[in-house]
Amino acid sequence: MPSDAIWAWSIIFVATACVIIRPFRLPEAIWAAIGAGALVLFGLLPWQEALTGIAKGLDVYLFLIGMMLIAELARLEGLFDYLAALAVEYARGSPQRLFLLIYLVGTLVTVLLSNDATAIVLTPAVYAATRAAGAKPLPYLFVCAFIANAASFVLPISNPANLVVFGARMPHLTEWLRLFALPSAASILLTYIVLRLTQHRALKEETIARSVPHPKLGRGGKLTAIGIVAIGIVLVTASALDKQLGLPTFICGGVTAAIVLLLSRQSPLPVLRGVSWSVLPLVGGLFVMVEALIKTGVIAQLNALLHQAVAQSVPQAAWSVGIATALADNIANNLPVGLVAGSVAAGDHLPVPVVSAILIGVDLGPNLSVTGSLATILWLVALRREKIEVGAWPFLKLGLLVTPPALIAALAAAIR
Repeated sequence: MPSDAIWAWSIIFVATACVIIRPFRLPEAIWAAIGAGALVLFGLLPWQEALTGIAKGLDVYLFLIGMMLIAELARLEGLFDYLAALAVEYARGSPQRLFLLIYLVGTLVTVLLSNDATAIVLTPAVYAATRAAGAKPLPYLFVCAFIANAASFVLPISNPANLVVFGARMPHLTEWLRLFALPSAASILLTYIVLRLTQHRALKEETIARSVPHPKLGRGGKLTAIGIVAIGIVLVTASALDKQLGLPTFICGGVTAAIVLLLSRQSPLPVLRGVSWSVLPLVGGLFVMVEALIKTGVIAQLNALLHQAVAQSVPQAAWSVGIATALADNIANNLPVGLVAGSVAAGDHLPVPVVSAILIGVDLGPNLSVTGSLATILWLVALRREKIEVGAWPFLKLGLLVTPPALIAALAAAIR
């Protein structure tokens, strides 16, 4: 292996490890940016190719900005507090019912608005609901993290990683449902069963309020809710028409925020300050590091290995690549892994079960660790805003119980 490739791999490995570990408690984005900058500074990746890598993430950046704008607006307009009160009333004093209700809502939000929306929009609402009910928030917040990935391949719009894996080769909506409806159902059901079992004791010992003071939803909150519904409709429509999702999401989020702020004569600064802008350099840094991986020739090597495996046995190749991709997510995050996997899958026509297994590994594998997907990182950011810290090891212990059954069931349904 050339020395340049060894140096590039070393920098990427160290940068990724720092994103996961967060030395000195510095944000993940700083380490991703340092890794990307080091690759360019040491001449391992020309700056033009680094810019190409950053540009590949444009659709994802626009998607995230639109979602973060609408989420921050919803928080400021009291929509989360309103929904929290509703959730507590429907739970009628039952922690188990509240847990199931949050899981069902999380599934719906993930399917129609993406797993990142579940992390950005639903997590603050769940925190508000559990605090209002006098419950310990963490068991319910774990629902947001796990369903965000478990339901993220029901539709093409359910995960930005789906856009990265398939790119211009995105299956039509009806074909997508044929391929992934059963694996998605298996993933959602198994994730719920195991997660519910792991939280059984915590829920059994819990006592929650039957009702809480019901805040009135103002005009701004109602308009924000309409904006969220509009985003869902636009995304499903764009998916059915095989259009990119970033720009429509950005426009819907921006227009909703502008209308609400203009009608209420508010300054946009509180909304803009509340958005987690550091997510964008994090994603950009990951895209640059993937560009360096492509330059080292790793894509060609992986492509050759995959085709050798397919030649021997398609089902065995599908199982192997699905599990390997799921594990790789937790080493390098599923967005860059999705880019690499998408580049490999685009190299030649691969059997449908193999491509399906790649996507399931990319989408579901991140439930193993806190840095497996962008959605989980966004979930951590949302928790930190509420002064809640979830360490890598406690999450991994839970992920080791929840992820394998759902992954095996989903892969079995796809490779059948």
